[in-house]
Order: sequence, then structure tokens, then C-alpha cells
Amino acid sequence: MKLRVVWVGKTKNPQLAKLCADYVSRIQHFLPLEVAEIKDPRGGIEAEGEKILSVFDASDRVAVLDPKGTAWTSEQLAKFVQQHMTSDPRRLTFVIGSPQGISDKVKRRADIQWSLSPLTFTHDLSRVLLLEQLYRALTIIRNLPYSK
Repeated sequence: MKLRVVWVGKTKNPQLAKLCADYVSRIQHFLPLEVAEIKDPRGGIEAEGEKILSVFDASDRVAVLDPKGTAWTSEQLAKFVQQHMTSDPRRLTFVIGSPQGISDKVKRRADIQWSLSPLTFTHDLSRVLLLEQLYRALTIIRNLPYSK
């Protein structure tokens, strides 16, 4: 299985960028991971949505992070990832939009809308949380002590 994370703009906080890089490295011990940073386009949320849609392959399975999405426990995320790994050859792509939100076109293209939490986080911190939870899911799947 291939895994990809798509987000808009660079991670501005250097400490959080370092954490992102650390989790990317950890995840890559389990499976291939690509991080696609979309340049923040001028033109608002619709232009951003078009830019995000342009990086998808037609076969991608897309999970959009959205505050109105379904909330999962770490174990539920692990189960989702494991089911995808064992029964779906498509690339699994997670998307974090910009602080303005995510376009309806991208939401309609998504197979899943997932909420990290009912709390509000900065987008830089959301990136770290997503990567950490993906790493945690992989350690749960492999029954490694990190998840305990």
C-alpha cells in the first residue's frame, strides 16, 4: 500500500516541521509515504480546491480532514488503515485544507470525511497530529509497544 498526505502551504513553525519530518521517517519504516505540499494559491478556497484535486489520481482513496467528519479512536483508525492495506490496492490519500477550510468539490471527491477532534488546532499542529496518528495506527497494526 502507498500512503500520501496532501496539505496546503508549508509548515511555518520550525519545531512542528521537525516533528512532521520525524513522523514521516517513522511511517516510512512501515510503508511508502509521500507528502505533497500544495502551494497556497491566490483565488480563495475554490482555486485551492482545484489545485488539490489536480494532485489526485482517479484511483486514489481520499480521506479529507474536516471538523464535521466522523471522529475515530486510534484503534478505529488502525482498523481502517489495516482494512485498506489488506483489501484495497489504491493509494490512500489524507488531505488537510487551508485555514479557510476545504472546498465542497474536494469534499465530494473524498471517500471519507474524518475529524481529528472536536477541538480546533492550527493547521501546522494538525499535520503533526495526523502523522502521529498514522504512525500510531501502524504500530497498533504491528502490535508494537509505541501504541500502549
